[in-house]
Amino acid sequence: MAPRPLIAIVDDDEEVRVATAGLIRALGYEARSYASAEAFLGSADANQSDCLILDVQMPGMSGPELQQQILRSPKPAPIVFMTAYPDAKVRAGVLAAGAVTMLAKPCDGKALVESIEVALASRPD
Repeated sequence: MAPRPLIAIVDDDEEVRVATAGLIRALGYEARSYASAEAFLGSADANQSDCLILDVQMPGMSGPELQQQILRSPKPAPIVFMTAYPDAKVRAGVLAAGAVTMLAKPCDGKALVESIEVALASRPD
């Protein structure tokens, strides 16, 4: 039996982390959540995640800054961004750097599920 894909959620909003993790687990994936980019980078999941769901604006390191750190790893996980403050310039930047998408909060569950599926399908074997 293949291991369940690990999806890491990095968001400073606890309600968003809990709701997103619940949705991910309902889909049959493993979910782990982190309140900051720094907490995520300090975990083993930083190198083992199959997909990342990142908030754009967080205290400390932002989502786009975390994306730049992730891109330096040998096998960067695909990234889905979520934000309560959609900004066209930020969206263009994270997409140009390879993010799957950037969803506006509160995001539609169906859109998030579709984005996760696209991200997992894009992951190299």
